[in-house]
Amino acid sequence: MHLTTHSAEATQALGRALAVARGARVADGEELAVVWLTGDLGAGKTTFVRGFLQGLGEAEPVRSPTFTLVDVHELEGVTVLHIDLYRLHDEAELESLGLRDWARPGYLWLIEWPERAAARLPQPDLVLTFRAGVPAHEIELRAATTLGNHWLSALERPPG
Repeated sequence: MHLTTHSAEATQALGRALAVARGARVADGEELAVVWLTGDLGAGKTTFVRGFLQGLGEAEPVRSPTFTLVDVHELEGVTVLHIDLYRLHDEAELESLGLRDWARPGYLWLIEWPERAAARLPQPDLVLTFRAGVPAHEIELRAATTLGNHWLSALERPPG
């Protein structure tokens, strides 16, 4: 699925819509869900996550965990890890984050810059690739598992 967003608000709206689609297709706590967010710096990955978390009911401000690498959001029915690996120097650094403790049912991982540690991360259910453009941003959504396929099929009318 390829989408175009023309503003930060539209990118956030896509995040909210995907969060709602997740709720429509995945019973809370059934399995670990993983979304990889790849693409250009400044292309909207964190903006998307902000909308996604709002769609799940997050009322607090959402910032990129660029320096802390992981922010944990305890939301109704799911715990979301927002992971930003942009500043990761070596894949081995992941071990000190204790991510294995959160690799279980009831958790959803949103991972920015997963390519920096792909060999040590769970395989994605969805891969979103962001491309920055002058008039608009292009976002490709690709399902990598059955769960991802179900999730995308529930995304009825994406904003844009």
